[in-house]
Amino acid sequence: MEKVILVTGASSGMGKDGALRLIREGHIIYGAARRLSQMQELADAGGHTIKLDVSSQKSIEQAVDRIVSEQGRIDVLWNNAGYSVTGAVEDVSYEDAKRQFEVNLFGLAEVTKAVLPHMRKQSSGTIINTSSVGGKIHSPLGAWYHASKHALEGWSDCLRLELKPFNINVVILEPGGIKTEFGDVLYQPLLDRAKGGAYEEMANAVARTYKAVYANPKGTAPPSVISDTIVRIIKTPLPKTRYVAGYMGKTILFFRKVLSDRLFDKLIMSTFEKELRKNEK
Repeated sequence: MEKVILVTGASSGMGKDGALRLIREGHIIYGAARRLSQMQELADAGGHTIKLDVSSQKSIEQAVDRIVSEQGRIDVLWNNAGYSVTGAVEDVSYEDAKRQFEVNLFGLAEVTKAVLPHMRKQSSGTIINTSSVGGKIHSPLGAWYHASKHALEGWSDCLRLELKPFNINVVILEPGGIKTEFGDVLYQPLLDRAKGGAYEEMANAVARTYKAVYANPKGTAPPSVISDTIVRIIKTPLPKTRYVAGYMGKTILFFRKVLSDRLFDKLIMSTFEKELRKNEK
């Protein structure tokens, strides 16, 4: 059945790949992002593109109003826009930390709030929130990113209870390692924040480790695994509350569940030990 779907963060990575896949599946897709020029491929494929800044209330209202005006409904909202602020807690400024939450949580919430009256009116809908395995685990120099995703997990759980009487599904998507621009935009800000400070050696080790992971073809999964999952969610009348997909996603969540905090800390830090030893030489 054809559905009207709004996808935020559709200019690259998982959002763009997923939007293109949904267009091929026969749905009416509105891809939304700040970079309109990066979504031409969606328009060429038969989708619609909208310039959207999730931190702007006016931008959100205009986007939702346009979709409802043109289609009369919104069946699925895929809240996919997000990014990572990486650095030691001491090194990340208040402004950067605030921006992390504005995009990953508060902006997502405002898009959801704009869509909800229309879903309640039609007594149906599905909201998919892109969290991360990072919403369940932790890693060094990722405090603000992990905090935003942990918050999103709890926020989504509460929203699910609130919307059950209105026949609206809330699904949390937890990607593991996915080959996207995510890693490319992470390294330099991390190194810049740490330069000359107490955490510079750790930052260098973490950056080198992530670079090695993203450079290894076997270290991440293609965005198509997320697209497959999104299609499955949308086709399911009563989807699960959480879906995990991507490299090492289920494995790392299993270890987080069965290990104590101290043992899990050791497991996580073992990932960076090789690079940390280089710094010690």
